[in-house]
Amino acid sequence: MDISLLGIPLEAGNGVAGTLMGPAALRTAGIAAMLDGLGHRVRDFGDVAPPLPAQGIRIAGCRNAGEVKAWTRVIHDRSLEVLGQGGVPIFMGGDHALSMGTVSAVSRHCARAERDLFVLWLDAHADFNTPATTPTGNMHGMSLAFLTGEPSLAGLLEPGELVPVPTRAIHIFGLRSIDIEERARLDDHGIDCIDMRAIDENGVSNLLRALLTGLDPERTHLHVSLDVDFIDPSLAPAVGTTVPGGATYREAHLIMEMLHDSGLVGSLDIVELNPFLDERGKSARLLAELAASLFGRTVLDRRARQTT
Repeated sequence: MDISLLGIPLEAGNGVAGTLMGPAALRTAGIAAMLDGLGHRVRDFGDVAPPLPAQGIRIAGCRNAGEVKAWTRVIHDRSLEVLGQGGVPIFMGGDHALSMGTVSAVSRHCARAERDLFVLWLDAHADFNTPATTPTGNMHGMSLAFLTGEPSLAGLLEPGELVPVPTRAIHIFGLRSIDIEERARLDDHGIDCIDMRAIDENGVSNLLRALLTGLDPERTHLHVSLDVDFIDPSLAPAVGTTVPGGATYREAHLIMEMLHDSGLVGSLDIVELNPFLDERGKSARLLAELAASLFGRTVLDRRARQTT
């Protein structure tokens, strides 16, 4: 298939500098070569150019609101252009605030194409805070709230540009750190959440299979948003929001392999990679390998065996 790489060197949405180096680290880890080696046609669109901060924009309770607004605008527009070229885009970040631009573009693209959007949020956090509930003011923790149409964040795009993602289409997988008021908001909005206890008790394959069963590949566009902190920090330490007890190496690869088998994946975010916090590049290499698994790399050829 055709795969498009787009780097988004954003760090204004979090509180730890370094995620702007994420796209370069993924390229250095060989993500393009891995995908090319699987027979895909890979095109690298470079990085989104840093915009000038939006002047005079303030949202009470939000850090760097003007900068995040400006980034959301340019990310949305560039992502929409890349989506229009066909193929499957991989948006390489950059902190998770970038999803305000990428997923809003995917949602708009799906509305135009009359396809059903399904968002799988692989993350230790829910990112469903608002300016009124956030304990930090960091806007990477508000991405899903914005994408579902949270009124207090509506100014990040022009009126009418956001096609809100239906809450029924959002599935957060791997949760293990939720703020108190954020938990109440998730319940009030009916967001589907699968935490690490559920994964421990039921296994990733059973839970993921239940999510994907019944989705029509002809109508469904599955957007996967992969946060580095979804993975256990012993395996991927290059993130400013480490939470112990994340996905194991095999769990993470199994998820990617199952998503590939589903034939549903239409776009991917890789976010929160902070090379400044990494150990000899091991987080970047693991993420590149996970992307390869998402696009078909397996240990064995699993074609159906002939029976006699």
